Amino acid sequence: MSVLTFTDSNYEEEVLKSDKTVLIDFYADWCGPCKMQSPIIDEISEENEELKVGKVNIDECPELATKYDIMSIPTLLVVKGGEVTAHFVGLTPKEEILNAVK
Repeated sequence: MSVLTFTDSNYEEEVLKSDKTVLIDFYADWCGPCKMQSPIIDEISEENEELKVGKVNIDECPELATKYDIMSIPTLLVVKGGEVTAHFVGLTPKEEILNAVK
């Protein structure tokens, strides 16, 4: 499954109402560590069909970043049943992410 783009307009439907566990990558195009995190997020998306994986560009969706108190990027959130169950700040190893989504 390809990585989705979450925005203010589709966030509630795609994330909060999802019947799947959702992995969200808060990023910005200018962020070096975000560019290093991106291939890991792509791999997780391709290898785990039971997950919904998406990205939020904090420059385009500052309200979502504010809602979750995103102070540093990349920040990853795991959302299950509309609730945040895991939170990672900074470049995060694939294994650590996969352990959080189980």
